[in-house]
Amino acid sequence: MEVANHAAKRKRDYSDYDNGDDDGRSASAPSNGEEIDLSLLEALEKSQQNPVEALDIKTLKKLVLAFERRLKDNTAARLKYPDQPEKFADSEVELHEEIEKLKILAGGPELYPELVSLGTVASITQLLNHDNTDIAIDAVSLIQDLTDEDVFDGEEKDEPANVLVDALIENNALELLVQNLSPLSESDPDESAAIYSTLSTIENLIEIKPAVAELVCERTKLLKWLVGKIKVREFDSNKQYASEILAILLQNSMPNQKRLGQMNGVDAVLQAVAMYKSRDPKTGDEEEMVENLFDCLCCLLMPLENKEKFVKAEGVELMIIIMNQKKLCYGSAIRALDFAMTNYPPACERFIDVMGLKTAFPAFMGKIPVSKKNKKKGFKEELEERLISLIASLFGGILRGSRRERLLIKFVENECEKIDRLMELYMRYSNRVKAETERLNDIELDDLEMDEEEKYNRKLDSGLYTLQLIAVILGHLWTSEHPQMRARIELLLKQNKLSRKDVKYVLQEYHDNVGDLEGPEEKERAQSKIQKFISAF
Repeated sequence: MEVANHAAKRKRDYSDYDNGDDDGRSASAPSNGEEIDLSLLEALEKSQQNPVEALDIKTLKKLVLAFERRLKDNTAARLKYPDQPEKFADSEVELHEEIEKLKILAGGPELYPELVSLGTVASITQLLNHDNTDIAIDAVSLIQDLTDEDVFDGEEKDEPANVLVDALIENNALELLVQNLSPLSESDPDESAAIYSTLSTIENLIEIKPAVAELVCERTKLLKWLVGKIKVREFDSNKQYASEILAILLQNSMPNQKRLGQMNGVDAVLQAVAMYKSRDPKTGDEEEMVENLFDCLCCLLMPLENKEKFVKAEGVELMIIIMNQKKLCYGSAIRALDFAMTNYPPACERFIDVMGLKTAFPAFMGKIPVSKKNKKKGFKEELEERLISLIASLFGGILRGSRRERLLIKFVENECEKIDRLMELYMRYSNRVKAETERLNDIELDDLEMDEEEKYNRKLDSGLYTLQLIAVILGHLWTSEHPQMRARIELLLKQNKLSRKDVKYVLQEYHDNVGDLEGPEEKERAQSKIQKFISAF
């Protein structure tokens, strides 16, 4: 890597220079009390504060002109001496140096529109296809620097950032960036670093322009490359970053979720997480990667067709195995099951068929395996909420038959201990929502405006949704007309100085605020079920 080594040498050479001490004095300033001309000190201080020329349009044009000249020289030399590398080696070193100089433009993003109008972006993206891998890597590094999130820290910089990204897209930067990933070798340290830089650049582009997340998947084979990377057994930083980029691409993008599902992506992600079914990640970075993989899985489980693929690929069984192993991924497996079973009865049926109740209910009762992860703040609470959602999905998906009976029996066994636990959770979340409601009322008394929707969202954040799901589960238990269950619910309500009207109120608020779900028909169906419970109470 001749060019890269040359750059490294230059960096070492420059680091040998020192401008002075921390207090701003020259390194050669006298320390023995000699008198110094104050005007000379002021001039010296000024020169240290402005060691380079001001970054303006004039500087930009000067940098661009030098860069374009070196690019033209290199192109000409390569065309003239295609089989004699020694003839164009010097021009390549000079081109590398000019590319490095362009990185200073990251300090003036307001100049990006001018950079685009000069046509320089086309030249930069052209370098991504350069025959010398080092030069292509230089181009990636330059784009990475120009699009770094630290460059854009104010709203006034949004427009220049978008102008640059639009120009990069127009000049096929997405296609060229992804195209360069496959030839790069993980075994070469420089090329491995270039893979990381490429992924970082793609992340930067998405950060600036979120639409890039879907665009890059439409136009390139990035998803295919990322899936191939996460399936590799050995862990490294690029595998971690690949999992993170994949999660970003899938987050809030139904088209990407469906696209990856059609590429057998559900099975690929399941294979990736299966490596951790009986062992824990060895490092913090590896642990973060596993969390990214589960984020990918949960995103994938949003479209209905991917839930079907999950069940067919025995994803339910794998998640239960992971839970039974009681390793670090325990909570993540519960989260994935919650996504899979929401509004999808076949997953609920499979869960009961493969003894999922036996695995889930000990966790519902608070018997969570001890691990480093579940000591983190908020972990147990999140797990409780997932389990409540999972049980509500089971009741909503299993409406009759022997599976329904098996589910109901769980709430009768051991003297209705699970109803006791359900009411314990009901009281906890009810008190939290009540406290938040009182706080919101106090805010209104202070003449601070807040519409009903905002108030409702604040209550949801305080645990209202989980309270509503508990009320729905109580509704299922109540309408089963099992005398022992009804008697227990009545007793516990009375002990907590509540009545059925309190549960009814929670259900009514839920009924009145059910979202659109997957359309008006689904909303109407959900409201009909809730109304049934309201009438029964």
